[in-house]
Amino acid sequence: MLSIKRNFFAYLDGLTIITILLPYSYHQGEANKFLLKKDGSFVSLSIEAKEKFADFVKYICKAPSKLEIGEFYEIVDEYKGMTDLQIGAVIRTKEFDDLFYYDGSLGVAYSLEKCDFSLWAPTAQRVKLILQNPLKPVDERIEIDMERGDKGVWKTTVNKKLENYYYSYLALVNLEWRESVDPYAVAVNANGLTGAIVDLNKTKIIKPPLPPLPHTVDSIVYETHIRDFTIHANSGVKNKGKYVGVSELNTKTASGELTGLSYVKDLGVTHIEFLPVHDFEEVDELAEQKKYNWGYNPTHYNVPDGSYSLHPNNPYTRIHELKSMIQSVQKEGLRVILDVVYNHVYKKEESPFEKIVPGYFFRYDKFGIPSNGTGVGNDIASERLMVRKYIVDSVRFWLEQYQIDGLRFDLMGILDIVTMKEIQKLCNKYDSNFLIIGEGWNLPTTIPEKERAIIKNQKQLPGIAQFNDQFRDKIKGSTFQLNHIGFALGGNEQKVEELLSGSIGLLQANQGLFTEPNQTVNYVESHDNHTLWDKIEICFPFEKEEIKQKKHRLATTLVLLSQGIPFLHSGQEFFRTKKGVENSYQSPDEINQLDWDRMIFYKQNVQFIKNVIQLRKDNGAFRLQSSADIRAHIRIKRIDSSFIEYQLIHVKKYGQWETIIVYINASANSAKISIPNGEWSYLMDNMNVYSNNHPSVKEQIKLQPFSVVIIAHK
Repeated sequence: MLSIKRNFFAYLDGLTIITILLPYSYHQGEANKFLLKKDGSFVSLSIEAKEKFADFVKYICKAPSKLEIGEFYEIVDEYKGMTDLQIGAVIRTKEFDDLFYYDGSLGVAYSLEKCDFSLWAPTAQRVKLILQNPLKPVDERIEIDMERGDKGVWKTTVNKKLENYYYSYLALVNLEWRESVDPYAVAVNANGLTGAIVDLNKTKIIKPPLPPLPHTVDSIVYETHIRDFTIHANSGVKNKGKYVGVSELNTKTASGELTGLSYVKDLGVTHIEFLPVHDFEEVDELAEQKKYNWGYNPTHYNVPDGSYSLHPNNPYTRIHELKSMIQSVQKEGLRVILDVVYNHVYKKEESPFEKIVPGYFFRYDKFGIPSNGTGVGNDIASERLMVRKYIVDSVRFWLEQYQIDGLRFDLMGILDIVTMKEIQKLCNKYDSNFLIIGEGWNLPTTIPEKERAIIKNQKQLPGIAQFNDQFRDKIKGSTFQLNHIGFALGGNEQKVEELLSGSIGLLQANQGLFTEPNQTVNYVESHDNHTLWDKIEICFPFEKEEIKQKKHRLATTLVLLSQGIPFLHSGQEFFRTKKGVENSYQSPDEINQLDWDRMIFYKQNVQFIKNVIQLRKDNGAFRLQSSADIRAHIRIKRIDSSFIEYQLIHVKKYGQWETIIVYINASANSAKISIPNGEWSYLMDNMNVYSNNHPSVKEQIKLQPFSVVIIAHK
């Protein structure tokens, strides 16, 4: 390694722009002349600007011609002092992007006879491939010099069978050698210390046929976490907390109640969304029970996390187990959504992105400070061409190899609109109703607001659904003001009618949160923040248990009967509690586990939610496909602060009923309501939901506190 000792500093900030920083300790920071040296030749730099700062003097200089990225240059001052020219802000310029965008394949191309390695590292002066036979000592590593090609891509071919070999890259940038796992690695060893070479042809699975899903509004999403799902002592699952545990069928509690995958199938949802399964930090994969994490600390985006594997040090096992888990879910007629975290990495400095192409993959402000819209110290720069390519390539990998049915984008508002549209275009080639949902929060990142994939810009993202935080906060109460209560809990919230009708501006044309109903994900609870039950417990500490259950049930019922895409947090149907813990991303299993004993205790409520799910599935009027249909068929009005009448008219083509009327009572008092003349049938009468043998009703109905009654006629 070259010794790095710098008396002053020089950075390439444009292809002809060089910024030089002279500390006051070095000739008082004063210089009148700088030369650019390469291969023994010198070229004079013109000083374009000079500015004094607290610790140094800054000189902006210009070279007479464009410099070659990846070449070694030195800067010489008038005192014959010398420093190397480091890669600076040039790496974040459009000219750099245009010069080095590469549209070919990267990573490892495996075959029995040879392996081709390709790494994008345009700022590197040298790159080496490191190979390690796992059956031999570490000191017998093989180093192979790679050759620089077009667009800053380094390549080499090894003509031997390398299956199961470990590999990494050494890149020399700014006189510093850094070793890194391949960003395009598809397999790693335990804890992701090095990449592993595998033959993906050996891991192929056949995707089973799935029930029809005519439109994305026909989706009902159930969110869970691999470990939470089965870790409970009474889950009846043999391989608790593991990929293979999710795959186990007909698992039961000690008393014979269904659990796990079979339970979710029986519940009637269409999609299971799993919190991140790509390789993440902060859980030791060889001692996974010692620490818990949700998985939002991504490291290797194309690798299954080893903490959910029975054999985390076996790269093939990790892949096989996750692929088999996805296939098992699909065989039960359920679609699989994976939660992906392309907005940040765990630690920028330790990321393969930063080690190989420092300064490129992340956003910085005008002062060179890393952007922190994510709140974890870094924002991935999705707008840069090779970052966008990486994200799209990664999505393609999960589509082709793991054959998923949907993606949930964590902090999608960090990503840019163009990238999300490219992802959507790719996904729609595989499945026209591939479900893309994301958190469209407007976060303080450095790209202009108009370019962000946020709710405000939803018109530019048709077909991409976004978590509707207005629905969440107006139905249950503010997530961030804990004592604030929403409509379903007895609060006097306005514009609830709009939320129930898809947030498309039914009552105020062109003023909706969304343009179409398939853009809204309606929810009142997710893995984040307090569970709905815990919020109710905090807001109403002296309330009767029965009333707390009614409030919870009403909020969940409104999620399922509103236009758009309903989203349930696993265990919501049995009043899931995390014992008051708001942010349980590192809490132990006793806080996060899906409590199957609680499911048994609240079995009546589980059955009710199951029946409401079936009611939604049986009646297409509750899942209208367009804003035009909603405007044509929905009439909704607020009777008073706590009472709403929600009519679905002329809807015979969506089911067996011509008219459906939903009466919603969000008060602590019972109510008697006169209904229109004619022959009406109950679809729901407080806790009773009817799929057939509908009781008839005339003249008047009675609503219990915090309840829903639905009537219909043919």
